[in-house]
Amino acid sequence: MKTIDPVIWNVTRRLLRLCVYVWLAAVPVACTCSGSTDMASERLAMDAFMAQYADSLSEMPRLVRSRALQRLAGVHDSLVRYTYLSVALKTCLMTSDVDSAQLLVEQIKHFTARQPFSPELADLRSECFNMEGNIYARLGWTDSAEVCFRRAYEWRMRGTKVEVIPDILINLADACNRGGKLDVGAGWYRRALLLCDSLGLVTLKKVPIYYGLAQIYTSLRDFEQCDYYYERAARSFEDMQPFEKHIYLNNRGTSYYFRGDCLTAIQYFKQVEQLVEDYPDMVFELNLARLNLGDCFLQLNEADSAARYINLCAPFFQKAGMATALYYLDTQRIELALLRNDLQRARELLLSGTTPADIDFDMVQIRNRYLQKYYEEAGNYRQAYYYLEKNNRLDDSIRNERVRMRTADLTLRYQQDSTLMAHKVLFQKQENEVLALRQRLFVILGLTVLAFLTAGFLYLYNKKKRDLLLARNRREVSVLRLENIRNRLSPHFIFNVLNQEMSTRKESEKQELSQLVKLMRRNLELAEQLCVTLSEELDFVQTYLDLEQRSLGTSFHSHIDIAPMSIRSR
Repeated sequence: MKTIDPVIWNVTRRLLRLCVYVWLAAVPVACTCSGSTDMASERLAMDAFMAQYADSLSEMPRLVRSRALQRLAGVHDSLVRYTYLSVALKTCLMTSDVDSAQLLVEQIKHFTARQPFSPELADLRSECFNMEGNIYARLGWTDSAEVCFRRAYEWRMRGTKVEVIPDILINLADACNRGGKLDVGAGWYRRALLLCDSLGLVTLKKVPIYYGLAQIYTSLRDFEQCDYYYERAARSFEDMQPFEKHIYLNNRGTSYYFRGDCLTAIQYFKQVEQLVEDYPDMVFELNLARLNLGDCFLQLNEADSAARYINLCAPFFQKAGMATALYYLDTQRIELALLRNDLQRARELLLSGTTPADIDFDMVQIRNRYLQKYYEEAGNYRQAYYYLEKNNRLDDSIRNERVRMRTADLTLRYQQDSTLMAHKVLFQKQENEVLALRQRLFVILGLTVLAFLTAGFLYLYNKKKRDLLLARNRREVSVLRLENIRNRLSPHFIFNVLNQEMSTRKESEKQELSQLVKLMRRNLELAEQLCVTLSEELDFVQTYLDLEQRSLGTSFHSHIDIAPMSIRSR
């Protein structure tokens, strides 16, 4: 019975999976009568899905992928469909399924290129370019990765989810670091850090920035600054995602490797091994740790341990076709052959090995050191001297480049600090203006309150004054009324007395008293009336004149002249 070749089976399974992705991405979008309402509900459901499974991407990528594909098959909004597809794309990178990731990137790019612009579409395009940059970074194509990350950053600035911009800037900085542009990478890291502070993001969001800056200072051999940033990242180690823990542990181990402290470096790389045991999808991370462990054991002259780790990780990198990792593996194999005094094997590896165009200078320097050692043991001292000189020139170039990059980094830090200080001064000036405005508002408000209080006080004072005046007027009216009553009582008493007096007098005297009583009674009656007739007024005057006639005697004469009615009416 024939058995199925495992390689053929894996290829077939991958092709079937790719066909499923293509079919899901190419299914035509069905339009329904409920149009906008269904789309709004689908987008809300998508946002809820993203929030629910955001933390599970690195821990359970296959589960998240299956859930995303299930939801993708039932939606009608094409933008939502391809957003779910971008989640599947991200999980492919988590499981190191680069071929599927590349196909999904092409599908999403083809869709977004045909759609009109919208902020949501900008978010999707940014996510697509970001994932494409990660694919290029995995394959070692740093220039292409940097271009994709820059385009992801530009599109994200036109989108809605600005909180993920620091992640793109971190990827861009990493790509610059791999391309040897450490000062530019440090600038992107610091821009991401400033953006995190501006957006008020949590400290955990800054962790990749901290260990990214630490990696830059490792490359610059500034281990004091390196440890400073690693310590800041270590404060949040327990809250990191698994892939973040891997990056932190791997990069910190690398920093100790470059210090020559391989024992401490081995401790960190073994922590990576222990970490990924619980996450079977972190295959790349596991093999990268084994690759670094192999180099550390070579530096300690432990050939057997080094060979064990080299043999464990070699199949993965050969299958993935990662040029940088394969060059590093060949370099370790050369050193391993030299440790075992197998010059023939070392020669074969040297003749068959090729140097990638974008290889890191540190790896080239390590390879040259091994070549020098090989030719020394082979007795070819001329070639050994050649590689010694070559390494010295490369070392001088690297040292000069590091000095230049440190200077550029210091200049950039000074510019950023100056810019930040200018921003702080501007913010302080604006705060002072706001404070002055608040003070003016408080003064105006105080004056307004004082005016209202003064107006209220005056109103109450005038009201009380009017009340007092009214009360006094009422008292005066009461007094006048009492006086009026008394005045009314007094004439009646006098009339009674005069009447009694008249009854005792003679007839001639009665006439005089009668006139007096009439005058007084008439005076009292007229005082109580607002208006009187002319005849009543004339009668009162005539009575008064008759009484005065008696007291003035015969020398007093009176005459009343009344004009005719026609003259009075004019």
